[in-house]
Parts: sequence; C-alpha cells; structure tokens
Amino acid sequence: MTLRRYLILGGMVVFGAVGDVCLSRGMKGIGAVSVSSLYQLVPAVFNPWVSVGILFLLGFFISYATALSFADLTYVIPATSFGYVLIALMSQFLLDENVTVMRWIGILLVSGGGARPLID
Repeated sequence: MTLRRYLILGGMVVFGAVGDVCLSRGMKGIGAVSVSSLYQLVPAVFNPWVSVGILFLLGFFISYATALSFADLTYVIPATSFGYVLIALMSQFLLDENVTVMRWIGILLVSGGGARPLID
C-alpha cells in the first residue's frame, strides 16, 4: 500500500467526520423535518453549515469511490472506522454533545475491530 492510498483512506475519515458534524450543526439550527414535509430541506441547503457539510461529504464520496477502485470493500469500510472516534470527539467539543462512557466504549469497540485490516 502506497502513501497516496493511505492519504485517500485518511481523506475519507476526515471528510466524512467533518461533513457529518457540519451537517448536524446546520440541521439542528433548522429544526425537525418530517417525512411528510420534505420540502423543508430545500432551504436547508442554503444554510452555510449544511452547505459546507455537503461539500465535505462530496469529498468523502470522491475519496470513497477512489479507494474502492484499488481496494476491496471489506478493506475500505473497516479502514475508515477511526472516523467514529473523530466524530465523537468533534461532537463533544464542537457541538457540546454529551458522549457518555457507554457511547465511548461502543465507539472504541467498533473502531478497534475495524482497525485490524490496516495491519494486514
């Protein structure tokens, strides 16, 4: 595995985590959207946080598609599990969410199990 490929996997982790956090921040500012009134999502796109989140998630998608062009899906998905840790940290410190001990245990269990393929 080359440095370029590790950077693509790292980009997936960072783009995905930052995109999810920005999208969460923007949508919390907009409020609840129900399935019966999906038209409320149209103005949400113009919220700066939602827009930035969409751009980062587009970067995630490009990195993801690139990674799938050179690696198996069963390698790519577990390799990105560190993103859960990054999302929890960003959520706790940037969104002021309460990440409980039980959530941390779950996040670490999932991430620890997914990190193994990077060693192979």
